[in-house]
Amino acid sequence: MSAGAVGRGAARVPGALPAGRDGTANANAANGEAKAAQPTAALAPASQQIVYTASITVRAHNAAATARRVIGLAVAAGGYTAAEHVAGRSPGQPGPTISLTLKIPVPAYQKVLSQLSSPVLGKQLGMSQQASDVTQQVANVASLATSEQDAITALEGLLKQAGSVSGLLQVQQQISADQSELNSLQAQQRALNLQTTYGTVTMTLVSPPAAAHKRMKPPGKHSFLTGLTAGWHGLRRAAGWVATAVGTVLPFLIIALALAGLGWLVRRWILRRRPGPGPTVTS
Repeated sequence: MSAGAVGRGAARVPGALPAGRDGTANANAANGEAKAAQPTAALAPASQQIVYTASITVRAHNAAATARRVIGLAVAAGGYTAAEHVAGRSPGQPGPTISLTLKIPVPAYQKVLSQLSSPVLGKQLGMSQQASDVTQQVANVASLATSEQDAITALEGLLKQAGSVSGLLQVQQQISADQSELNSLQAQQRALNLQTTYGTVTMTLVSPPAAAHKRMKPPGKHSFLTGLTAGWHGLRRAAGWVATAVGTVLPFLIIALALAGLGWLVRRWILRRRPGPGPTVTS
């Protein structure tokens, strides 16, 4: 792929993202930093190549049906699904969790991103956006690819003029090394062209948590049945407290009774061993 093709593909890329109500720019395209911002509002100058990425997490009532709808929105805009992952159900979450990686053409990126952020799909739990300026990287790769191509052309001219077998082999080895480097640079060009032509949206669809057990509500009006029910619940709670207290004190009570009984037996044994009073002597 030529450097000109990369430049033409990247010329359609939107520019910095707006932020705030006054419409001032939130991303400085000159410093090449990626910044989170609001949805894009206008195309960037043709001299800039921007890579856009976004991440959205939505709690959907039916994750599978919502995933099909999200994929349909991407395809209708000319995009496609780059990856899809379905996680199994968890104990606290009866439904699956679906992760989608969507590629959206840059001209339709704003519109599709707004559709994916709509509450119609479900409750949005989180969203982040980034924009990275790769203008300098694209230019560097294109320049290196052009230099490698020129070097290969020059070596092919020397190959025809090689006067010895060793010289011929040396030139061929150099051509092979330069061709490998050129192939690597062209692969980088294709990757950059894809990144600047399509925005990437990572969509995570989570199912709602398991429904909590509903507590029994007392009747709205006061009646004999209401009082009887309240009294019965109070009696059960009181019985539970008493049983808990007895269970807590019982081990200590058993030990205390055993010690008291042992002390009584020891006292009786001592009293029996003590000699009685002697005979009385009279004058």
